[in-house]
Amino acid sequence: MSNPTRVIGVIGARSPVGQCLFSNEIPHSTDRVEQFVAFTRGDLPEEQNAGTTVEWRSLIDSSRQPGQSEPITDWISLAPIWALSEHFKLLSEYGARRIVVLSSTSRFTKTESIDAGEQQMAQQLIEGELELQTWAEASQISWIILRPTLIYGFGRDKNIASVARFIRRWNCFPLLGNAQGKRQPIHAADVAAASLQALRTETVANQAYNISGAETLTYREMIVRVFHALKRKPRFVRIPLTLFRVGTAVVRILPRFRNLTAGMAERMNADLVFDHSEAVHDFGFQPRPFELNSDDVAGP
Repeated sequence: MSNPTRVIGVIGARSPVGQCLFSNEIPHSTDRVEQFVAFTRGDLPEEQNAGTTVEWRSLIDSSRQPGQSEPITDWISLAPIWALSEHFKLLSEYGARRIVVLSSTSRFTKTESIDAGEQQMAQQLIEGELELQTWAEASQISWIILRPTLIYGFGRDKNIASVARFIRRWNCFPLLGNAQGKRQPIHAADVAAASLQALRTETVANQAYNISGAETLTYREMIVRVFHALKRKPRFVRIPLTLFRVGTAVVRILPRFRNLTAGMAERMNADLVFDHSEAVHDFGFQPRPFELNSDDVAGP
């Protein structure tokens, strides 16, 4: 007797976390065959991803099409949570009954940032979470919010990849003070695995979880490991915050460094540590230590 099939709708499938869902980076279900239906605003891929069955559909016309009348009850959203409300109609039309949504621990760490853009992001995260909960509960849909810490992986993230680009360009990295603030980087594949684990665990519902990497290290040590992954000797330049603000504003003119902010410098000496024991207990979350390989710091 063949295993039953679970159809999973995915929004934000082109993100680094989304690509991990469709690869052999994470373990597949042993009790059910999983079929992914990935929605995108871009062009539909001509080939499917190796290792997993994926059907791509367009978000340009988000209504159910002829021949696509089957319901999709299970969903994972990897798009910015503040934009998810744009797709509530799509989710309802497909008969969503359960959804896992990515938010971020930045909703806690960036509320008091010196950077106005970061403050706005934190507020968007908070409002996005509230919108999801309100809509899901009114629609009798089970929701799970995952708030990862600093995501990295495959050279496509906005965190470690940005640091690596800076180091390749200038062969150094600026630090504010001793940069001893604690960090827990989490790999994109572990975020993808957590999303699937939470979705598969039927006893988990209507709850938010912080998820972080297995290793806690200082900001400085985190950057040292980026240097080592690039096979370069660590070189740091310590500068005052005021000068850092000016320098960041100049550097951000370049598209490759638009993700660097003065707020990042301000937090170099702040501990951004989040307990993930509830995720371990409730759905078996198992993150990896912070071990970079060449793919994680690959250049464009």
